[in-house]
Amino acid sequence: MKSFFDAEFAEHLAVAQASNQQLREPFQKVVAACVSAIKEGHKIFFFGNGGSAADAQHLATELTIRYKKDREPIAAIALTTDTSALTAAGNDLGFDNIFARQLAALGRRGDVAIGITTSGRSPNVIKAFEVARRLGIVTVAFTGGTGGNILPHSDHVLLVPSAVTARIQEMHITLGQMLCGALEIELGLVSG
Repeated sequence: MKSFFDAEFAEHLAVAQASNQQLREPFQKVVAACVSAIKEGHKIFFFGNGGSAADAQHLATELTIRYKKDREPIAAIALTTDTSALTAAGNDLGFDNIFARQLAALGRRGDVAIGITTSGRSPNVIKAFEVARRLGIVTVAFTGGTGGNILPHSDHVLLVPSAVTARIQEMHITLGQMLCGALEIELGLVSG
């Protein structure tokens, strides 16, 4: 158990260090895109499957409620929370359309869609990005490994340099929380 524990931490730290070195500039571009959208009265959508769905809900809540301090809300919606919409879309339109349909209904030109997919191959995230592109919504992929099929559909990519799902997910929530903190600062809602 000690060797397992130590190996997991060593792998986590290695991926964190590689992410720090490789993702600074892409992260700054994502922050800028989100700041621009919010300043212009637009909103940020988050979505993904499984653990990424939980991250989507977590991050949308950090923005609409608060991250570090009480402040004005930031417009964010997780497309993973409405069980009626998810099950109706899944049943009537197919699981690949559960996010695309909601985005088509709620999204407007200038919004930001953040799709979280560890593999970059989630058909429902890719389909939502296709809708986003048609509507003029900025697309941001949180992914890992090779980036999968999501890359050509993405305006911005935070690609975690790992092929291990757990490590990718750990970096996604870290980067997502950093995004929340950066938005609070860049929007002048809290001091840096």
